[in-house]
Amino acid sequence: MKKTELHLHLEGAAPPEFVRALAAEKHVDLSRIFDAQGHYAYEGFDDFLRVYEAATGVLQTPRDYARLLAEVLERSAGQGVIYTELFVSPEFCGGGDLAAWRDFVAAMAETAADMRAQGIDSRGVVTCIRHFGPDRARRSAICAAETGGETGGDWIAGFGMGGAEAVGKATDFAWSFDCAREAGLGLTCHAGEWAGPDSIRQALDLGVTRIGHGVRAIEDPGLVRDLAARGTVLEVCPGSNVALGLYPDWTAHPIARLADAGVKVTVSTDDPPFFHTTMQHEYDRLADAFDWGEDEFAQINRWAVDAAFCDAATRDRLRKEFP
Repeated sequence: MKKTELHLHLEGAAPPEFVRALAAEKHVDLSRIFDAQGHYAYEGFDDFLRVYEAATGVLQTPRDYARLLAEVLERSAGQGVIYTELFVSPEFCGGGDLAAWRDFVAAMAETAADMRAQGIDSRGVVTCIRHFGPDRARRSAICAAETGGETGGDWIAGFGMGGAEAVGKATDFAWSFDCAREAGLGLTCHAGEWAGPDSIRQALDLGVTRIGHGVRAIEDPGLVRDLAARGTVLEVCPGSNVALGLYPDWTAHPIARLADAGVKVTVSTDDPPFFHTTMQHEYDRLADAFDWGEDEFAQINRWAVDAAFCDAATRDRLRKEFP
């Protein structure tokens, strides 16, 4: 089945073998972050962040990111994905410097165009890092505004925020989201994963149309009704949530309950090699847990297409794939 994906961290999608090869080229010893089978090895969320930062630390140049994007998109296409949106941050691509960021974007956009010709389309969503603070977020927002939306190229299409959800309030970053909105970029924000329902309400105050994760909305029936009424789309990553212990197993995950309550949900892999998942694995486990079939999966793909930060022509083309 063809698939669309809205929540994929580019660095977090780096396959272990790709990182090992890049580390060898740069003479960096990363053996401590892999297990005997060659997979990423971590225990708990804090250790996951340590391993994640070590693995992605070898990505340093525009060429590194272009090579990674090609690898990730090729693997996604192998899972039947025809359109994906990837989170990428100027913080890790030039340290928030606009001139350096332009070089990274140019390299990735060129690769994206090549992969588009091979059957998988993509867009970049610039993310600021919440625990780096509002001032640094402004630099990321300016980078997004200058390289996407109405004045930039066509690959950077959205702006969002990742990082530690419990740090500060989402509304502390209002300037950055206003900047991105004025540039014509779509808006999303991580919330309702490790922080509770209030974090989702704060994100909604930023004017976003999508929420990254958002699954803890299920703890607040009033918020669930509000999300359904607003038509806010949740970028749900079930395998990630289960792997990190947010829910004990797939049957306990609230994605089906949210959909049954009228909330628009989509399915993504988040950081797939870290959680031993793929888009096909996500679909298979959801089918097993909730007896979902072609109708349910077609619906979540239609919701994803309608919520995508792409141009109208691309959206119209994608809609034809999920009648």
